Amino acid sequence: MRAVVIDCEGKFQLERRPGPVAGPGEAVVRVRAAGLNAADLQQARGDYPAPPGWPTDVPGLEIAGEVECVGSAVTGISTGDRVMALVGGGGHAERITVPADLLLPVPDALSWQEAGGFPEAFSTAWDALITQARVCAGDRVLITGAAGGVGTAMVQVAAVSGAHTVASVHRPALHHRVTSLAPDGARVDVVTPADEARHGPYDVIVELIGGDDCLQRVGLLRSRGTILIVGVQAGATVPLRMFDLMLVRGHLIGTTIRGRTHAEKALLADLLRTSVVPLLAHGRLRVPVDTTFSLDRYADAYARLAGPGKFGKVILTCA
Repeated sequence: MRAVVIDCEGKFQLERRPGPVAGPGEAVVRVRAAGLNAADLQQARGDYPAPPGWPTDVPGLEIAGEVECVGSAVTGISTGDRVMALVGGGGHAERITVPADLLLPVPDALSWQEAGGFPEAFSTAWDALITQARVCAGDRVLITGAAGGVGTAMVQVAAVSGAHTVASVHRPALHHRVTSLAPDGARVDVVTPADEARHGPYDVIVELIGGDDCLQRVGLLRSRGTILIVGVQAGATVPLRMFDLMLVRGHLIGTTIRGRTHAEKALLADLLRTSVVPLLAHGRLRVPVDTTFSLDRYADAYARLAGPGKFGKVILTCA
């Protein structure tokens, strides 16, 4: 099979690799589409290695495709099923072995491209906002970097929970597209970073960008508010005036999914299967796709991922 591989210099290239084999509790999935994420670029730089048990040099954290075969201990999943999954790595290849308890069903109306961009973004958004920050109706939530893949998921999850959602987007040209993500009856205000303070204070602030001044947003929190650190592409080391956090009795939460135990990931997959996939199937959530590239155009796909102005997910497809 063909796979995108990170070489010893941290560059991406396309190589042939042996096809995967399913263990007793696993399934081999023929990948039809796979999302690209900032973590793939971080892995290539040597900053975010794959967890044990996953390919160390093949990027890709989310996939969608058809089950080709299943292990002897697998039940409830059959050859030919349309599935998607959040994986620890190895997704940017024509085939991948996935533990069966991580697989999610792909709704009938969902395209492969949309399915390929769902698992990482919506797992991250639901886990961070609902499970950790406990966002609920009436909360005021600020999402930074709201036009990206995870950002568009965060906006929708916050809005569908009943929160008053404020989406911060640098490029005014994208504002109307982010506004269109709001499900019926939900309120989403889209602002530039300069206008964030005018719409505060906030119960929850989601930091998806990072950078030197990102924790200055502590000053925008309500009493007992929460800042969620989810992305740090613009810089991972920042100053914090701790007394500001103390004054608002604020909570600072850092989160990532990739390094969690398999049991934790299986519990999250079960939560997505029962609570989030039905919202997707009924059109309450959607997966905006920015651009799609075939596997042999992987270099163009990663260039688009690293570039500015995206709305939603960048996707690799395998015929």
